[in-house]
Amino acid sequence: MPRGDGLLSHELLPGEKGPQDACGVFGVWAPGDEVAKLTYFGLYALQHRGQESAGIAVSDGSHIVVYKDMGLVSQVFTEASLESLKGHVAIGHTRYSTTGSSVWENAQPTFRATATGHLALGHNGNLTNTHELKRRLADLAVASGELPLGTRMQSTSDTDTLAGLIASHPELSVESAALLELPHVRGAFSLVFMDDDALYGARDPQGIRPLVLGRLERGWVIASETAALDIVGASFVREVEPGELIVIDENGLRSHRFAEADPKGCLFEFVYLARPDTSISGRGIQTVRVETGRRLAREHAVEADLVIPVPESGRYAAIGYAQESGIPFAEGLVKNAYVGRTFIQPSQTIRQLGIRLKLNPLRDVIAGQRLVVVDDSIVRGNTQRALVRMLREAGAKEVHVRISSPPVKWPCFYGIDFATRAELVANGLTVDEICNSIGADSLAFVDLEELIEATTVPKDKLCRACFDGVYPIDLPEPELLGKHVLEGIERRAVAGASADVEGVTTLIGGGAADALTVRDRFARPTAGAAGRVVCRGGRRRGGR
Repeated sequence: MPRGDGLLSHELLPGEKGPQDACGVFGVWAPGDEVAKLTYFGLYALQHRGQESAGIAVSDGSHIVVYKDMGLVSQVFTEASLESLKGHVAIGHTRYSTTGSSVWENAQPTFRATATGHLALGHNGNLTNTHELKRRLADLAVASGELPLGTRMQSTSDTDTLAGLIASHPELSVESAALLELPHVRGAFSLVFMDDDALYGARDPQGIRPLVLGRLERGWVIASETAALDIVGASFVREVEPGELIVIDENGLRSHRFAEADPKGCLFEFVYLARPDTSISGRGIQTVRVETGRRLAREHAVEADLVIPVPESGRYAAIGYAQESGIPFAEGLVKNAYVGRTFIQPSQTIRQLGIRLKLNPLRDVIAGQRLVVVDDSIVRGNTQRALVRMLREAGAKEVHVRISSPPVKWPCFYGIDFATRAELVANGLTVDEICNSIGADSLAFVDLEELIEATTVPKDKLCRACFDGVYPIDLPEPELLGKHVLEGIERRAVAGASADVEGVTTLIGGGAADALTVRDRFARPTAGAAGRVVCRGGRRRGGR
């Protein structure tokens, strides 16, 4: 039975989980500056990208100290802990798990000793060939005389496997090892990593997750979003290119190309994931969301008295809808700022409270009004159903729901922990059926082409898989996908399976196939990631 630990969690109610962000990464090389504190504030700006765990690694040139724990950035670090992290280079990570359970061992940055020093690594995204990389790591370990699979800490994240590969070349520098291994990696990865002296940043050839480069007066910053550059006073230089490895050390900045660029940036970053004060591909997120709202109003007009947003992610689309439609904009819902972005349903009593734990209606604004309610997406439909009911109880005369993204019909395997395909309400129902399911007077989604045009990014340079099922990176078989794929491998090893890793293709549970019908399993594209497991770990320091 889980016990309370006194920490607020983004998981207050499990049945209501919406799209969960991947992770946030931050790295800084700045001799003479307080790099741990810069990293702390950078992670604070990226907290929306992951709320399960947070960590910082710092090097003074001879040692790397890693400090990480479960919880929010403000819960993990204190003034005293930051003061103890001294050095000239640091990386930080805030995590939502997309491969591996939510346990301390999977918190990042992950740490490895190398033949010439130390390595710490943080990863935003999700790898799709983790089983192949695990086999490659085991082969390298055997070749070097080390013990294979299952002999290290109990981490089951794809990030730890990647760090292990880079650290498995005693004859090479970290820079050379990364250039050797990164071409073997498939899936979405925006990386920050460090050795004792240098900071590194790398982005997958498709550039699915964002990664940007910034300049300090006396150093450099690499981060998931431009908003993190702003908070530490760094000026934006450029985005890290897809397929690029950046190295920053006392000799300056140098760039390597480890793969040909084939840009496929995540469209859902524009809809929900990124902060509104961030820019991606030269386009401000807030601007995109307002324009999407305008297009939504032109596509799906309705007679109403007020346009209200579902805070916070529906706000800018609602502003655009109001501007285009001429219907007044109003704040009709108040968000509890100290409750995370999603919640848990521990009992029927709490289920009856439902969305009120997160949002509360302003009755004086809502009563007797015909409302247009603008939200960013519908995943399962549970949240919208509860919201519509709450607005009607507050006296709303009509409730018209408008969604600033197309219907989400396919799971993401590139770093967003969507529901399984079987749980996606748009996968099995028409728009009218969804409207009836949530109890709204009308429901409409923005058209996919309209959303793409709002971003100004060419369609062929965006990943749209969650909307249209076209996956830009080939996927393995369903049983080799899913959040707990490495735990399946480790369970086989612990149960006495052969040390030869050829057996990793037959996993015990945890894969995407668990939630699929027979029809889904043999359809293209493939579907479904497994649900998550929540555990708790204590604060630890390591890596010295």
